[in-house]
Amino acid sequence: MRAGIVSGPHRTRTTAVRRPDPGEGELLIRVEGCGVCGSSLPFWEGRDWFAYPGEPGAPGHEVWGHTDDGRRVAALTYHGFADWDVAAADAVVELPPALDGLPFPGEALACAVNVVRRARTRPGDRIAVVGMGFLGSAVASLIDEPTEVRRKTGVVGEFDVVIESAGTQSALDTASRLVAAGGRLVIAGFHQDGPRTVDLQSWNWRAVEVVNAHQRDPREYVRGMQEAVELVLCGRLDVERLVTHRLPLARLDEAFELARTRPPGFVKAVVCP
Repeated sequence: MRAGIVSGPHRTRTTAVRRPDPGEGELLIRVEGCGVCGSSLPFWEGRDWFAYPGEPGAPGHEVWGHTDDGRRVAALTYHGFADWDVAAADAVVELPPALDGLPFPGEALACAVNVVRRARTRPGDRIAVVGMGFLGSAVASLIDEPTEVRRKTGVVGEFDVVIESAGTQSALDTASRLVAAGGRLVIAGFHQDGPRTVDLQSWNWRAVEVVNAHQRDPREYVRGMQEAVELVLCGRLDVERLVTHRLPLARLDEAFELARTRPPGFVKAVVCP
């Protein structure tokens, strides 16, 4: 099969490798598409702590495709930039026929669902989302009756719930300033490129509640994917609006570059073998 390999910073190649064999309790999935996650950018950009080349198909983890018995599914996998991948049987969610033809980066959609669950927003809350990429846009569309969802604001201490979804120091600083006294700061962005600094005195003085909104339990991801299916079916999540760019596997570098530069109109790129 073909697989994309991150061979070094800003460099991928597509090569032929052996198709994976599913083990006990696993399913073989013919990949229809795999989203490019912002959390994968540091690996493609290059950091001192990464080793190259990466494993074939890695770090693709937003996979949907077909099982051997013909079911169309979303799956929690880790080598999805390839023609085929394997997933644990209990990490697969079936996609109903009504979703045929739609891209479905299930893990990414599950992240948004899980963030909203942990944010515990209520009708009437004043809400801000900092970082309107894929995750922030999906989260904003799921918030129940938001009073405010803003891209940028200079107002300090106005919001009951602030969801930071960019994973950068500047986004964390902005989100921190926006939380009202007694409010909740929800950290949804994936902070992976070093330590962060916070104004703990300000957090303490305002009694800010801090919630880390990422789920790492695979069962929670599957639960989130199941809920995402229902939310797409009822129109609460519009995947066609959220997935703006589709590229073939041979253009994986371009897909990463789009995720890095975020040109006008970009929300998410997916790679479709």
